[in-house]
Amino acid sequence: MSMAIIAHGGAGTITPDRAEIVQAGCREATLVGWRILQAGGSALDAVEATVRALEDNSNYNAGTGACLTADGKIELDAGIMEGEKLRVGAIACVEFIKNPISLARKVMESRHVLLVGRGAQEFAREQGISQCSLDDLLTERQYTRWKESQSTKAAAEEEPRYHRREVDARPAREEKHGTVGAVAVDSSGILAAATSTGGIFDQYPGRVGDSPLVGCGFYADENAAVSCTGEGEDFVRLLIAKRAADFVAGGASARDAAVASIAVLGAKAEGTGGLIVVDRLGNVGFSWNSENMAYAFMTESLNEPVTGV
Repeated sequence: MSMAIIAHGGAGTITPDRAEIVQAGCREATLVGWRILQAGGSALDAVEATVRALEDNSNYNAGTGACLTADGKIELDAGIMEGEKLRVGAIACVEFIKNPISLARKVMESRHVLLVGRGAQEFAREQGISQCSLDDLLTERQYTRWKESQSTKAAAEEEPRYHRREVDARPAREEKHGTVGAVAVDSSGILAAATSTGGIFDQYPGRVGDSPLVGCGFYADENAAVSCTGEGEDFVRLLIAKRAADFVAGGASARDAAVASIAVLGAKAEGTGGLIVVDRLGNVGFSWNSENMAYAFMTESLNEPVTGV
């Protein structure tokens, strides 16, 4: 079997001054996972380590650098899946956890599939996963964005009611996307997928998108592994991750499966985003219909990771 790994740093609009930074982060994270595969490690270990590296990089909306909710909190979601035995674990609406993907893996290793909120926090404590503070996760960039949105809302409230218009203080549609993820196949042909996110900037507290929902924001089986990024509600409605894996099961290449799935997203929901795919033979695919998606991949035929936006 041919080993391969591909990671993404989110779909959306990536400004020229950030393009090199986010590509470099994906490259470095991919190499973390690739070294695990080269040493005979599992695809599951590789995708967890890759996503941890992205969570630790404040240039992405996951872990450190995640965005704030409308009430000024950071709520984190993550999911991980191994394709051979369909083992899966996920967490949602979790605070004060530096690496949510590792908590999701702990859930996978328990009798549960998905834990949320207070229960997930208690489970983390039981598993010996240390908690951090909000300041450990919050960056100046995200705090500034949030403060500006609060000022916009306050100004709107001060207008006379007959002048007031509905104000959406969130950034433009493409700015919402910042999920990170990775998919891999190891030397045994076993596939794995992982996705982690801070959600949508200024989202309603308790909102959950596709990232921790199996078949929506991530999926892995014996044919393919998939990780998604984009407008989560649309990915949930269309089960985009599972749809991409099913395209591969039906004979499509990893690339064609990615393209077809994003075409469905645009046609049926007018949604935007992207995804990455790897099949059991080590073929990778990716597609997006937003302006950009940061990615990096490594296969046995390459000497260095390929990156792009």
